[in-house]
Amino acid sequence: MGLDKILAISGKPGLYELTAQSRGGFIVKSIPEGKKMAVNIRNNVSLLSEIAIYTYTEEVPLAEIFEKIKEKEDGGEAISHKASKAELENYFAEILPDYDVDRVYASDMKKIFQWYNLLVKNGITDFATTEEEKQADKNNDGQEE
Repeated sequence: MGLDKILAISGKPGLYELTAQSRGGFIVKSIPEGKKMAVNIRNNVSLLSEIAIYTYTEEVPLAEIFEKIKEKEDGGEAISHKASKAELENYFAEILPDYDVDRVYASDMKKIFQWYNLLVKNGITDFATTEEEKQADKNNDGQEE
């Protein structure tokens, strides 16, 4: 499962897997607990595949950020989202050196690390967002760069 089926819902902790659409919204499953619930269309819902982080030159998709963390940590967990602001900023600068310090806040970094660690703990480490990217990843495995 890629990030195109993972949701963050404003006002609700954690991440959710989109399982179905209903007349008035969505049916989602909590990633850590596995509980299903209905989400009204009026809730502020964000697909992780649609989130990007500002740099000085472009916007970098969240999937790329997660991939960089995964490489840095060899697939393991990242820094805790409860670390100090300075630690979060230093770690983030290692994975995305040109992030826009005026537009990317410590609260954004906390969410990114919290989401990444939640996904890794639950065995979700395929961060490709489209079938094309997944195919490209398969084609690139084993090729030298």
